[in-house]
Formats: sequence, structure tokens, C-alpha cells
Amino acid sequence: MFIDPYYNALDGKISFTREQGSNFAKQVADDFNPLHDHDAKRFCIPGDLLFSVILAKYGLSQHMEVVFSGMVLEGIELVLPEATERLSIDDTHGKHYLSIARGGDNTRDSQLIDDLTRKYVEFSGHSFPHILVPLLAEHKLMLNPDRPVAIYESMAIDLDRLNITNPVLESASSSVKITGKRGDATLAFNLVENGSVIGRGMKRVILGGLRDYDEEAMTGAVAAYNQLKAEFVAA
Repeated sequence: MFIDPYYNALDGKISFTREQGSNFAKQVADDFNPLHDHDAKRFCIPGDLLFSVILAKYGLSQHMEVVFSGMVLEGIELVLPEATERLSIDDTHGKHYLSIARGGDNTRDSQLIDDLTRKYVEFSGHSFPHILVPLLAEHKLMLNPDRPVAIYESMAIDLDRLNITNPVLESASSSVKITGKRGDATLAFNLVENGSVIGRGMKRVILGGLRDYDEEAMTGAVAAYNQLKAEFVAA
């Protein structure tokens, strides 16, 4: 599966290097969040990489909900439990990182899993700036350009059926609930096959340190983000 180069597996455990996490973010998710730079002081493994490995190891279920409980750092070994409807992913010291609830039919079709994984992580990786910037601007707010706080809290997917081929992922109605300088954003999407919606999903992001919207500052932040992408492509 295409995800194989981005993690290490041994004796029922998985782990990641900084390079694997950073390469996945940039090469697969088109995500240039500084937290995923291989030399970042506050580096963490992308949540979308963790979800992708879960799909590769346990297959795609019709109904899936993933809740992230801690930041996975390089070298941490996560223990993969036996496949059940509810999975708890902990490290070798018992610290909890992920909870997964699964239901309905399950498929191990590698082509479908690869296609859906690529489309989902690309959508997720584009949360900033494509979705979050205009969503917050509606409330006359923005993330702190110097130190944005956007924590991937959970995601869910609900499919009507699994006998699908090359589904298209389309952004749906997203929303954000503001409480002071914090926000709770729900980024929704639909899965479409031959023009018909055959599934729905969402990504939930917790936002912190929100400030009053400043057009010039936000334009500069987006330009800097896009410049990082351009430099990576040109390298």
C-alpha cells in the first residue's frame, strides 16, 4: 500500500521517524503546517498519518470515528490491538493516543483504501488556508499568524456501502463555534460516486489564541504558507 514507506512496523507495534511524518505531510497531504517540519522543535506526527495506518492495518469500515488524545512524537511505539469494534491505541508504556470506533461492513480492498485515504488526507491537509481562513473571517477572527493553534481532535466517516470505486471527496457545509478566543470547527465533506452522495464525514479541529481579523496579516500568513509549498515543489 502507498502508506508503507511512512511508518515502521515490528512485532505488532508501529513507530515513525521525523522524516516519515514530514514527508507524509508534504508529499501526500499537501500539508505545510510547521509542526510537521522534520526540524521543528514542537514536531509531532500528523494525525492523518495515524488514521491512514489504521485503515491500512484494520481495513475500511462503513462507520468509523477516531478521537485523538495525545501528540505522537518520533520513536514512540504504538501497540496495535486485536481487531474489534472499539480499538484503543496506546504506547508501550500504557499512554493513550487514539480511540477508534468501527461499525458496519469492513473491507480490506487495498485499492479502495488507498484511493479514499489519499482523497481524505488531501482534504484534511487543506484545512488551512482553504477552509479555516474564510470560516473564521465570517466571525471577524483569525488564527495567530505567528503561532497558530489548530489541534486535530477527531474525525468520522459514514458510508452507505463499500462496493464503490474511486469515490470523489467534496467539501460540504462547515461551521465553527466561538467561545472567547477559542473555536471548535467542524469541517464537513461528502463522498460522491457518479454524481451521487454515498457517504459523509467530518473533521473536528480545536482552535486557540484567536484574534481580531487583520486582512494584511492574514494575507501575509497565507502567502508565506504558499511560499513554503512552492519551495518544496521546486526543490
